[in-house]
Amino acid sequence: MTDKNYEAVIQNLIDAGCDKREIDCFIKEYESGNVKKEVTMLEAHRKILLDGLHKKQRQIDCLDYLVYKLGKEIQEGN
Repeated sequence: MTDKNYEAVIQNLIDAGCDKREIDCFIKEYESGNVKKEVTMLEAHRKILLDGLHKKQRQIDCLDYLVYKLGKEIQEGN
């Protein structure tokens, strides 16, 4: 692995929101060539991010509903 590739992988992990522990674990597997473990780790982190996204979407939906309800009250003159 070239230094440029190594740095790019680390930067990609940082950009994906991985913490130092996750990056260290990933790099250990990366250096040993354990691609299955690398993919498993990335999929696990992706699931965490996606779960967080879904939670935020539900929160936005709740706010949208309240805004909708208040807008209806304004239209009805209440």
